[in-house]
Order: sequence, then structure tokens, then C-alpha cells
Amino acid sequence: MRDVAIIGVSQTKFGELWDISFRDLITKAGLEAIEDAGIGGADLEAMYIGNMSAGLFIKQEHIASLIADHAGLTPIPATRVEAACASGGLALRSGIMAIASGYHDMVLVGGVEKMTDVVDPTPAIATASDQEWEAQQGVTFPSLYAMMARRHMYEYGTTREQLAMVSVINHENAARNPKAHFPMEVTVEQVLGSSMVASPLRLLDCSPISDGASAIILCPAEKAKEYTDTPVYVKASAHASGTIALHDRKDITRIDATVHAAKKAFKTAGLEPKDIDVIEVHDCFSINGILAIEDLGFVKKGEGGLAFEEGLTRRDGEIPFNPSGGLKARGHPLGATGIAQAAEIVWQLRGEAGKRQVEGAEIGLTHNIGGTGGTAVVHILSR
Repeated sequence: MRDVAIIGVSQTKFGELWDISFRDLITKAGLEAIEDAGIGGADLEAMYIGNMSAGLFIKQEHIASLIADHAGLTPIPATRVEAACASGGLALRSGIMAIASGYHDMVLVGGVEKMTDVVDPTPAIATASDQEWEAQQGVTFPSLYAMMARRHMYEYGTTREQLAMVSVINHENAARNPKAHFPMEVTVEQVLGSSMVASPLRLLDCSPISDGASAIILCPAEKAKEYTDTPVYVKASAHASGTIALHDRKDITRIDATVHAAKKAFKTAGLEPKDIDVIEVHDCFSINGILAIEDLGFVKKGEGGLAFEEGLTRRDGEIPFNPSGGLKARGHPLGATGIAQAAEIVWQLRGEAGKRQVEGAEIGLTHNIGGTGGTAVVHILSR
């Protein structure tokens, strides 16, 4: 197996993007990644696209072919990858395996979602949960994560203020990210005073409905310096699955897929959590920021809320968390999220993150999950 490098990255603005189509979003991201890598479209040998639900959001399937056609990249093989909200992370893993195996030498991996083209995106998002036992019974994603939050509060004494700090820190970082959906700061008081969605989660605990796309160019590590002076290397790519329904879990305060993927990633990279300089985690709701740093091994189970309260997860803290603003404030166009996470880590490791730069970052981690934890994908990247 060959080592793999990232030589180009891009991300569009995330938000309610009324003036650009689905196909133009991903094409824009792809072309900008190609330009960043210093290659041409003719150099690409394959393309993997993360997308959760174009069929429901824009009434279009067969999107890999659509994108290759619209971008002028036919006849290269184009593959759509779907794993709910982890579609982007799994697409990245698919591209990495294609390069590592020697099957391809230059691959574009993208992620895209256009969520605002429907009046109510809730039914589409709910397809990532167990339809028979959850969605068809009226359970929504906010209510599923609310149950996880309530149990965590009961088991470990996590407070409402600690949950709010996840949003506060995300918005603090997003205010420095011009591509973020909500580039503005919020206070604990504003989070606690926002509208109730599913107790204890309020509006400012929840990631928004976003449009957006992101893209990455991969090549063999031994060829990376031919294209860029600042390649970023893939130290590990790990994928695990878990139960799709909450009621099948022994403990709903722990996402087992995250735990297993993280252990595999750290073992593959020969690293430990203390070696990681910056993380981008899947905080679709504030409770998941807390669960993520626990299940990834950065703090002990039950201590996640305290880590946020004490500022350990701030950009200048011991666990620099979501410098992009995370899903909460950068935005969460489902299929694009896992790719955007990796793009942010690449910018951080290159030292190109501007006002949100984590000083001295040399090793970064991304964590992308599908649904409430049916899928988890963890990547470790290094300068």
C-alpha cells in the first residue's frame, strides 16, 4: 500500500445559497481544488463524490455522472458515496484507498449538498435514522440527540451552560472564517435564551440547514512534491459502523463507531490523542461536540462538558477544537461536511488559516459521523 498526500483543497461559502445550483456548487469547488493543486482536469483519473440525499433535496439521482458531465471531466470514472452525514468522510476514504492501492495516481474527492431547495428538509434528513423504529414514529434528529444529551447530563452532571459553550466556541472561530454560514460570535446567554427545539437543545445548539461544497486532490505521497511545496500526508484513515437506532445501544452517551474508528486511526498512525494539534469534529448538535472529544479519547468519558467550560477546547487551549466553526457555525451541508473538515485541517497544517490559525499545528484529526453514529470516519493528517 502506498502513502497518500493531499495536494489541493477548496471550499465554497456555506449558507443559504439561492443564486447557485447544485451542479455549479460542486464544479466550483472542484475547479478551485484543481487550481490549488496546480494540475489540469486531464490529470485526474477518478472522482468520488460524497452526497447524502440529492434525490430528496433536488430531485436528482445519478449525480456522479451529472457532475463529471457538467465539469467536463468525462470519461473518467465518477462514483457517488453515501453514508448519511458521513458521506464526505467516506468519499475521502474511498479516494485514499484508490491511491493507496495503486489503482489510481490522481483523484478528486468532493462533497456537496443543496439543502435549501426544498421547503422542509426534515423528511430528507430523517432518512439517516432508523425509518421503522425512529423516523416513522415521529422522532427527529434534534430529539434523538436531545435524548443523548439528557442522559449525559443525568450520568455525568453535564450542565446546560457547558452545552452552550460548545456553540460559543464554534461561533468564536466561525467569526474568523469568511466561508462560514454564521460568521458571528454568540454568548452563553444567547444560546440559553434561543428557542427550544427539543429539550435540552435550543436553536443555537443545532447546526443549520446549509448549502455548500468542498473538494480535495489526492496523489501518491512520493509524487506530491512535484505539485506543491506544502503537501499534507494521510497518516491514517479509519471507518467503523454502529447501530443506526439509539434503542439498540447499551449506552447512548457513547458513540461506539467513533471509539472504534479512533482507536484504529491512532494505531495506524502510531500516535495518541496527545500528539494531535488540532481537531475538526462532527458537532451537528452541541452534545456531539462533548461526546466527540470523549469518544475520540481526548478526555475521559463524562469530562467533555468540563473541558469546554474550562476553555481547553478554545483555539489556544490544549485541544484546539473546530477552528473552522464546526458544523454548528461553519455550516453542515451534509455531503460536504467531511471534505470541508479535511480542507480546514490542510489549511491549518499549511499555516494558511488566517485569523483562525492554530499556532504550530503539524498534526490534525477529522471526525465525521453519519446519523446518530451508524457510521464514523476518522482521518489523521500530518505536515
